[in-house]
Parts: sequence; structure tokens; C-alpha cells
Amino acid sequence: MSELQKLQQLVEQRRSIYALSSQLPVSNSEVVKLVEHAILHTPSSFNSQSTRIIVLFGDEHHKLWQLTEDTLRSIVDNDEQFASTKQKIDSFKAGAGTVLFFEDHKVIRALQEKAPLYADKFPIWAQHTSAMHQYVIWTALASVNIGASLQHYNPVIDAKVAETWDVDRDWELVAQMVFGAIEQPAGDKAFEPLNKRLKVFG
Repeated sequence: MSELQKLQQLVEQRRSIYALSSQLPVSNSEVVKLVEHAILHTPSSFNSQSTRIIVLFGDEHHKLWQLTEDTLRSIVDNDEQFASTKQKIDSFKAGAGTVLFFEDHKVIRALQEKAPLYADKFPIWAQHTSAMHQYVIWTALASVNIGASLQHYNPVIDAKVAETWDVDRDWELVAQMVFGAIEQPAGDKAFEPLNKRLKVFG
């Protein structure tokens, strides 16, 4: 198999996996190494390196989803409506860990001051940078048969996350990636026709 084929296989293998368990096929330290590699080698606009990451395992991972459940419970009064939310959060708790993705506004402000012509673009480009980190880490997890899904409970949980893990006030929470052992693979995926999504000239 060529290197290109291996890459394409990993791209296909990376899916949203929701049925997870806590028994990872690799050690926690190996997961951290995957994240470290992504932080070092994922590109960013103007080489900003503005992405910040916190990895939670075990009890700390469970703590995140418990505070998420508690926060949402205080907002949703209807028990029937909350039941489906709790079921989803329980599935996250069953995983092994969570990667929290942040963007550092201190870095963004510095770039805005340095290149004022693009000041309004830097917050947008920071989101692009975060998305690339998310994709690289997600694909790297898939390469070692770890399932994951990307969640967005920010900004509802931002304050409690910052308080619980002593997060710098300039770090904005962007996404939460739950990961764990794959208990059930993703289902079939429907694709929109390429001729609606791609144009080629020349």
C-alpha cells in the first residue's frame, strides 16, 4: 500500500463514534504523544500557534461530563426533554477521555496589533487553526483504533471548565473531543454527489 493510500484509508477511518468504553487499545501516554505531535506540526495562520489543549483521562474526564450534565440540568426544566440529553452525556462518560480545544486570545490580539490590516480576520483564522488541530488529532486517534466524536457544549460550560482546571482567562473553549475504545463502529455514511461539490477548470 502506498503512503497516499494509507493516508486516504485513515481519512476514511476517521468517523464520529459514539459507542465508546474506557479500555483504550493504547496507553494514555501514547495518546498524549499523538496530541503533542499534532500541536507541534499542525499549521496555523501566520504561524500563530494559538491552539491550546487540555487532555482529560479517567476521573477528570468524568468530572467534565458531570459538570456538563449539572450545568445543562440547571437550564432544562423539563425532565422528559432532559432525558435524551442525559443519555447522550452518559455515553460520553463511558469513554476514556476528552480533549479540550482552546484558542488563546492573547496571541490573537498580538497578531491584530502586528498586522492591523488583517485584524478582523485573525479570530476567524484562529478557528481554522483549531479545526485543523481537531482533525489531525481525530485522525491520529483513528490510526490507533480509538474512536472519537466532536462536541460543542461551549459557551455553556466555559466558566466551570475554566474554574475546575485553572484555565487561563485568555483561552477560549472551542470544542470537546470525547474518545475511547470502539464498542460499535459508525454506520454507513451518505455522500452528496461530487458534481454538486466540486468544479474543475483547465
